[in-house]
Amino acid sequence: MRSRFGAIGVTSVNTNLKIALLFSCAFPLTVCLTSASSNAQVPTLPGPASSLPASRSAGKEKPWRVEEHIGWSWLQFGLEHRIRFEHLGNDFRTANPGDSTGFFLRTLLFAEARISPIFVGFELKDARAWTSSSTPLNTTLVDPLDLLQGYVGLRGSSLILPGDDTSLAAGRMTINLGSRRLVARNDFRNTINAFTGVHAQWISPSQDIFRTFIVVPVVRLPSEAEELRRNQLKRDQENRRALFWGAFFQGRPLAAKVIFETYLLGLHEGDSDLAPSSDRRLYTPGFRALRPSTPGEFDFQFEVISQFGYSRVSTAAKDTNDLDHLAYSVHASGGFRFRASWFPHILLIFDYASGDRSPVDGMNNRFDPLFGARRFDFGPTGIYGAFARSNLISPSIRVGVDPHRTVDAFAAYRPAWLASPRDAWTTSGLRDPDGRSGRFLGHQVEARVRWHIFPKNLSLDIGSALLLRGDFARKIPKGEDAPSAYLYSQLTGTI
Repeated sequence: MRSRFGAIGVTSVNTNLKIALLFSCAFPLTVCLTSASSNAQVPTLPGPASSLPASRSAGKEKPWRVEEHIGWSWLQFGLEHRIRFEHLGNDFRTANPGDSTGFFLRTLLFAEARISPIFVGFELKDARAWTSSSTPLNTTLVDPLDLLQGYVGLRGSSLILPGDDTSLAAGRMTINLGSRRLVARNDFRNTINAFTGVHAQWISPSQDIFRTFIVVPVVRLPSEAEELRRNQLKRDQENRRALFWGAFFQGRPLAAKVIFETYLLGLHEGDSDLAPSSDRRLYTPGFRALRPSTPGEFDFQFEVISQFGYSRVSTAAKDTNDLDHLAYSVHASGGFRFRASWFPHILLIFDYASGDRSPVDGMNNRFDPLFGARRFDFGPTGIYGAFARSNLISPSIRVGVDPHRTVDAFAAYRPAWLASPRDAWTTSGLRDPDGRSGRFLGHQVEARVRWHIFPKNLSLDIGSALLLRGDFARKIPKGEDAPSAYLYSQLTGTI
């Protein structure tokens, strides 16, 4: 699947630029394992397309792959290298109100041997950053050379029904589940969630899918600020104080073009020095129905998620007060892709995620997105990531076009409000416990253009986002009036 390569942190952006250019010359192929990595997942789950607009024709061209030239049919191989420049002006976070700039590099190396019925695979990753001294770093940006996946499994057909497919994998692995809003192998983000445990999948002859897993999360290291800035090598470790499990079903019971999914996830964790936590003991059932986008037809997606159990207010070791946890989230979208020049796609979207109604009522109502991704819903993450699926009410409109068989683009507008004015704007660190600063967070405008230079081998991706702050972001103590502006450019390649 994927592996990463990076460098040592420096404080001068000009120096960063020179080093990054040298690096780009030394490694001219930026490898995007978009296809190679998805095939390499353990096990592969065929799922609906991302809600982001995608090029109609990029997938029709046959990409160049190393494995096809090795001549060993039993070996699957993939390599990716990606370099991305990011700049954020007037950071909306209280901890870093200035500007942030950096180059972020990710390399992924994957191999899997398949000798029926056994398959064995591994994936190395390396995610590093060269940034200005004012850019805050964390484990979503930096995770130097380590094992992302290492697993062994069995795969067979016609074990339960004629024509079915069954697989079982054990070891360290990445997981994409359904919409990816709760469990995801991160794509845009520089680092990737990993888990260690057991994962089983059964695909019926009619392509219904049942999956179940029981795993422990992998904690990315290093986590200390200075170690992150130096891109210091430190082995990732399993969080043995956490257990994550799930069951998932996908089928088409009513119509061939409409997909239904239902699932139940459980997370049970406790505090540890390795991974301080809010002692979440959460159960998260959900349901999704969708009709993928097709030219000349309407498409839609509807997902409702509830969440209950127990959690605590903070990750502090002294916080031993368990709160009843009751929260929920909804995503609804509907659109139409025209059968016309550029195949324009217009999509109307609504997202809701509950927030904590009161800090003193003995309950926690803030929705927890667990291990999900959010770029496809709320805009670019990286050093930006203004919104998350917690304490949020946000409609949106998105327009996408495919002006050429190798080019796709979209623009989106999204206003956002707090679901609960007494809870936090979770991505910023801002909170008014009295709820007197209002709800409105602001207006976000986003755009992206992607050129598949050599489809599924080399792509250039340029995007930006502008956040115009609303009443809450301006009135609250430590709030700011100035808008936040974000820009990124990345080159990605796959072999």
